[in-house]
Amino acid sequence: MIPALALCCAVFAQDVSQAISGPLNSDAAVEPPLGATTILQEAPSQHSFWDRENLVLFGAVASLSAADFAATHANLQNGGKELDPVTRLFGRSTAGLAAIFTGKTTGVVGISYFFHKTGHHKLERLTSVINISASSIAVTYDLTHRMK
Repeated sequence: MIPALALCCAVFAQDVSQAISGPLNSDAAVEPPLGATTILQEAPSQHSFWDRENLVLFGAVASLSAADFAATHANLQNGGKELDPVTRLFGRSTAGLAAIFTGKTTGVVGISYFFHKTGHHKLERLTSVINISASSIAVTYDLTHRMK
């Protein structure tokens, strides 16, 4: 069974054009068989990391992060409770809270850049969209549960 499988793999691994034309001479010009068409794959469209769409997305990320900071800071100053355990741990002071939200915004841009460099352009944009959604929910929650 295993030798038969190995032979099948070896047969399927052969190049059809070489099998048809026979051994190649270094002096002979290599031409594709008649009727063969060459399919060229186009390179995926590249875009600049700082293109218009990313600038809009990062602007929205930064704006909502600032709104989340302001609403969270106001709630904490008036006796409210922070639900995010990381922010609760490090955000006891205004400077700590600002550092947390600045770090989150920087992290979103950094992760988006990583996805951009590795060719995952949909994930590059999705990172910002997910953060925008999460920040929108947080701001909405903060405003609806405002401590007076």
